[in-house]
Amino acid sequence: MGGLMRRPTIMDIAKAAGVSKGAVSYALNGRPGVSQETRKRILAIARDLGWAPSSTARALSPGGRVGAFGLIIDRPARDLGVEPFFMQLISGIEAELAVGGTDLLLQVTEDRDAEIEAYRRWFAERRVDGVIMVDLRVEDPRVALVEELPLPAVVLGGPKGAGTLPCLYTDDASSVREVVHYLAALGHRRVVRVAGPEDFMHTRDRTRAFEEAAAEVGLPGAVTVHADYTGEAGTRMTRRLLASAERPTALVYDNDIMAVAGLGVAHEMGVDVPGQLSIVAWDDSTLCRLVRPSLTAVARDVVACGREAVRMLSRAVEGRAVGARETDRGELQPRGSTGPLGG
Repeated sequence: MGGLMRRPTIMDIAKAAGVSKGAVSYALNGRPGVSQETRKRILAIARDLGWAPSSTARALSPGGRVGAFGLIIDRPARDLGVEPFFMQLISGIEAELAVGGTDLLLQVTEDRDAEIEAYRRWFAERRVDGVIMVDLRVEDPRVALVEELPLPAVVLGGPKGAGTLPCLYTDDASSVREVVHYLAALGHRRVVRVAGPEDFMHTRDRTRAFEEAAAEVGLPGAVTVHADYTGEAGTRMTRRLLASAERPTALVYDNDIMAVAGLGVAHEMGVDVPGQLSIVAWDDSTLCRLVRPSLTAVARDVVACGREAVRMLSRAVEGRAVGARETDRGELQPRGSTGPLGG
């Protein structure tokens, strides 16, 4: 039976089997109306022709599903290619989706309004069964939108700010506290955190925890400055900080890309790491272990986070109750980029 160059249709199967379109429809949809023997023959021919139901047809059938979950990342596309966090997250999502035979519809936007419009379009066109939302913001308009549509969703972040949506979150406060106490124990007094955008919920949560931990160990000079997670921003901010009169003795970065860039600036400016400057990264990745000295980092299992988000969304799509879930907390992995001040 020769293969078709175009997508095979029910009519193609009917011709090959010598039966009516109605008989093919009954067989493919598991409905009565054809004998068991004819049903088996039709299904075998359909399989040989490479026929598969269209997602549109599946979605329009009673209780039908499209068989796809959506993920929109509102970051510049050029930055995502070198961002280990999202590569690991997508890896976890894809691994779990493969188990259930569900596809991932991924879209990258560089505009918040474009992201909002994409959710509306996906819902109207029945493109996805549900979505995983990342980068939860303060007073995030996406939350109210997907609640109103309604589009099943799981939020990475929360539970504060996620509305009624199920969320998967990490208690960053305990990890921030551990980092600050660790640096203070090494003798550091001028500690600066290079954070992500201010309007991200996890940025604000970490900032609050950083300030509280600094007060606990008596570091009045501990401050947070904001960047955008890119290597360029990490480079610019580190140059500015290391050229200041009150040069920090420890820098804590909100992602590994900025930390690697910061280490490069320290080398460029002749600042010894860790003798004169200690560096801590967030989200341990291969990057942190490839540079010299290797970077002390807060390690999280981002792949497992992606897998769990899919499991939660699958339950939500099925109409089951899904609440907030906390991931395993990050673990501080001390390496060569931190040490006693002047050590």
